[in-house]
Amino acid sequence: MKWLRIISAAAFAVSVSLLAPAAHAAPVQLLNVSYDPTRELYQDFNAAFVKYWKGKTGQDVTIKQSHGGSSKQARSVVDGLGADVVTLGLPSDVDSIAQAGLTDPAWAKRLPNNSTPYTSTVVLVVRKGNPKGIHDWSDLIKPGVQVITPNPKTSAGGHMAYYAAYAYIAEKSHNNPTAIRQFLGALYKNVPVLDSGARGATTTFVQRGIGDVLIAWENEALLTVNQLGKGQYQVIYPSVSVLAEPSVAVVDKVAGQHGASAVATAYLQYLYSPEGQSIAARHYYRPRNAAVAKQYAAQFPKIKLLTIEQVFGGWGPAQKWQLNSGGVFDQVFHR
Repeated sequence: MKWLRIISAAAFAVSVSLLAPAAHAAPVQLLNVSYDPTRELYQDFNAAFVKYWKGKTGQDVTIKQSHGGSSKQARSVVDGLGADVVTLGLPSDVDSIAQAGLTDPAWAKRLPNNSTPYTSTVVLVVRKGNPKGIHDWSDLIKPGVQVITPNPKTSAGGHMAYYAAYAYIAEKSHNNPTAIRQFLGALYKNVPVLDSGARGATTTFVQRGIGDVLIAWENEALLTVNQLGKGQYQVIYPSVSVLAEPSVAVVDKVAGQHGASAVATAYLQYLYSPEGQSIAARHYYRPRNAAVAKQYAAQFPKIKLLTIEQVFGGWGPAQKWQLNSGGVFDQVFHR
């Protein structure tokens, strides 16, 4: 019967549309607002995710990146930069976005390891032959040693460099407040310029040729030694440093407005996949995945890493006590 054939054809069309909705989904665009040294990481990761998502759902994704000092980037998101996701250097930077009502205050519980898919630390980079004999944090306060490090007020790398130096002298001095302030004051007296971000500090050290030692993210240090200036620099692993846990989150309010919440969530989840973890390791970030970490173990020397909780009692107290206006950094830094 004609009416039966019509109904059957309609039912078939509905069933096909239900089986493969993503094949007809409109293209979507994401903006990943990140911190300075992740440019190369996310260029590779974005390409991998676009391919993965297209194969899984049929939907085309375009991913744009924005980079700068982590704290500065967080402020830009709060001020209206339309990030669908943030991949920042500090948990406290994502907290500031949550406090502005742009994402869930419990963002850290959405993904494994408190939404930190990879870790890093802070190391030292010196010029070939180590002419100034830099071996540990104590060498950075010697007269005549120029230290390049980002501004801890604007940069996650600057934050972590400050925290690592603090952790060293706090442990060595048994938390003597006078010794800590004297050491930090002497260290920052040897800093000729405070760049706003970690990549800017690397540029100052490598391209402008300023400074005897660069305090850098481990990934930025290994990039410098292995790619930016092969044979011209070497990495010094100090006796103690801090565990850095770069944080990621969906910016719920913005991603929702863009109709991109599902894709944004999948994008961050893919960072934890074996492929995502391998891409992170290839760009010198320490992977969380045990199998991938084992594969790249030779790339990451063992080093004593203290957590922010161990040194300061948490990220909030560290920020308030050390780097907020009037904190210890302001007390010891004089220009």
